[in-house]
Amino acid sequence: VQLVESGGGLVQPGGSLRLSCAASGFTFSSHSVGWFRQAPGKEREGVACIDNDGYTRYADSVKGRFTVSQDNAKNTLYLQMNSLKLEDTAMYYCAASRGRGYCSFVRDSYDYWGQGTQVTVSS
Repeated sequence: VQLVESGGGLVQPGGSLRLSCAASGFTFSSHSVGWFRQAPGKEREGVACIDNDGYTRYADSVKGRFTVSQDNAKNTLYLQMNSLKLEDTAMYYCAASRGRGYCSFVRDSYDYWGQGTQVTVSS
């Protein structure tokens, strides 16, 4: 299984970015998948996730600004990030679970991780 993130970069506050996570050896639509982020000196935290029924969940800090989605034909997971804030600066990771059902922000519930893509929000 390989997860490859892309789409990170430098953006000004208030700007937007779309992260992508392409999977090989794993079918996103059949399992719970999600996005995590880790800022320097902080714990890795869940940002958004989507389960095999399409139910989504968001961290309070990103509700109304971030949207998680997936393209089943491309087997790709996305994170649309709008109205970015300085505190959104972090390394963003895609994660996939062999499990199904309600997705969570518990890191141990995910079996596969991407290498991460850096998002920097700065003026």
